[in-house]
Amino acid sequence: MKPVLLVVGSLNLDLVGRAPRIPGPGETVLGTTLARFHGGKGGNQAVAAARLGAVVRFFGAVGSDPAGDELLAGLRREGIDASGVARLDDVASGTALITVSDAGENAITVLPGANARVPVPSHDEAARALGGAQGLLLQLEIAPEANRAWAEAARAHGVPVLLNAAPASDAASFLLPLCDVLLVNEGELAALCGERGGANDGVNGGVNGGEGALGPATVVTTLGARGCRAWRRGPERDRIVTVPGMAVPVVDSTGAGDTFAGALAAALAAGTALDAALAEANLAAALSCRRAGAREGMPTRAEVDAVFAPGPGTPR
Repeated sequence: MKPVLLVVGSLNLDLVGRAPRIPGPGETVLGTTLARFHGGKGGNQAVAAARLGAVVRFFGAVGSDPAGDELLAGLRREGIDASGVARLDDVASGTALITVSDAGENAITVLPGANARVPVPSHDEAARALGGAQGLLLQLEIAPEANRAWAEAARAHGVPVLLNAAPASDAASFLLPLCDVLLVNEGELAALCGERGGANDGVNGGVNGGEGALGPATVVTTLGARGCRAWRRGPERDRIVTVPGMAVPVVDSTGAGDTFAGALAAALAAGTALDAALAEANLAAALSCRRAGAREGMPTRAEVDAVFAPGPGTPR
């Protein structure tokens, strides 16, 4: 049976314009092309999980505008249940305005719009939505109050919570006691740890080790091309798992982090052991770099299985 995963998060319409260079203050630069992409960390991670076989229920908010129609249609094309997405009449859908220069530099303005007003569910509403789910996946691009309500309901009903603490924010601190797995990159981990950790083998214990432990039993750190590392608290001793990077021809690494998050959440919801789940997420993220675009590069179950070796869950 396929695992059921709830994803609560953001949906954005990304408007990407190409120009010779990034305009300075008060300057107008003539660009060349305009492209539209569906984004938002929540939506991206939901798509990654769905492509890898999870049954995904998505909760968020969009405006009652054409952009909202487009974003919801994009989720439904992926087989995602978007019935939990609120339509708000008095606010626009989330939008990201992105200018990319010929040199590859970019300037991004994010207008959260409806994402900042994702409804806070009552305990009963969240409990009904969590029924039959094997996991809840959260990020930090929506209102903190909504994230907390979902995390508290999941904890109360025994549904594991995976928090991707991105973008880095103080809002992560009050969610840590409510999550089972924390997923961060090196910069986000350093922001959480402060003086308690750095980019080394013991850093994961800085979030949850020793006196003043903050909560999650497992902390996963993505390391870009170097792979990933996980720290897991044990009854007698802590354990560190390291998965090396996988060499692939890189066309565009946009969305690799979201691919990793969605793949890890889907694998853990399916009951996959941590080591194998990390290896699968690492592989999915690597494969996503072979094509341009965040969602456009996300691999399918068949693409991952074609590379994954049978048995222990390691790449061929």
